[in-house]
Amino acid sequence: MDHKKDRREFLQLTGKAGLSTIVGSAAGINLGVFDLAHAQPGKKVSPFRFAMITDSHLYSGDDHKFDRQLEDAIEQVNSMEIKPDFVLYGGDIAQNGTEDQLAKGRKLLSKLNTKLVLIPGEHDWYVDMGAAWKGMFGQDTWSFDHKGVHFIGMNSILVPDFWTAKQLSPRERMAAMEMLEGPIGGLWGVGEKQLEWLKKDVAKLSPDTPIVTFTHSPLWDYYPRWNFQTVDGPQIREILSKFENFTSIHGHVHQTIYNKVGNMTSIGAMSTSWPWPYPPVKLAYPSSQMNRADPGNEVDGMGTLAVNVKAGGDKLVEYQPFADTLTPFLKKGLKA
Repeated sequence: MDHKKDRREFLQLTGKAGLSTIVGSAAGINLGVFDLAHAQPGKKVSPFRFAMITDSHLYSGDDHKFDRQLEDAIEQVNSMEIKPDFVLYGGDIAQNGTEDQLAKGRKLLSKLNTKLVLIPGEHDWYVDMGAAWKGMFGQDTWSFDHKGVHFIGMNSILVPDFWTAKQLSPRERMAAMEMLEGPIGGLWGVGEKQLEWLKKDVAKLSPDTPIVTFTHSPLWDYYPRWNFQTVDGPQIREILSKFENFTSIHGHVHQTIYNKVGNMTSIGAMSTSWPWPYPPVKLAYPSSQMNRADPGNEVDGMGTLAVNVKAGGDKLVEYQPFADTLTPFLKKGLKA
């Protein structure tokens, strides 16, 4: 097989699709998205790499296949030739929010050989309203500066109290929030308290500071029916509208998804548990869909991602799937 020829054809196909920001490896294994947001020349950013693992949905009990898949993701990150400066876990460690599931995730993630930062998902939270999660992993809202980039983590899965009036038990509350379609809990977001915190956090930063946010759900209305949204995403984008280089990275959707909204470049991460199908209706998101998972390969459609931050703040996002059948835009008969 002529890998160089296939790569040329692949890149040509992406250009025809109007998505010259999408690049793939010659072997079709990695899918990368180059950030369209660029920092001002002269901004002091030292090159580095970070990685992301998300949505492991661990069950209670021993030796579940999702345990092994998270272990595979950890091994994949630990084996990177260029070691990441830190790893972000993007939420939904647990499936049912129980303390034993969260403790299992903490034990497995302790095998990472670099710093770990975390944000919660809805599956982690609604048994005890985050008490066990915060006891094990710390605050659900945070920020830090690293080599010229400002990183922000927020809890995007908060909903108004729907359980007290209905006299729901903690388990019933969790069951309502576990649903893909959430008619009981309604649309979630970060809430007023975090919005005020965000305003203060970025108030003194200069507009040429590269910003990277981490939330469990996307900061744009991808598919609200499945809570593929953050209800106060517009307010977050407005607060961060002064920044010339703003990248939002999220989990929750269990698939590759890319969008550009104003100054925000949005990147979705694959899960380590299972791949979701894309919504069954035509939407205005870009056509950078990965091929759907191969039913003959139970780990297809899953994996991790790594972000290489270049001098100046430009970013190259590389998906690192467990299997190699995810590359989009391959014309009929062209093998990866």
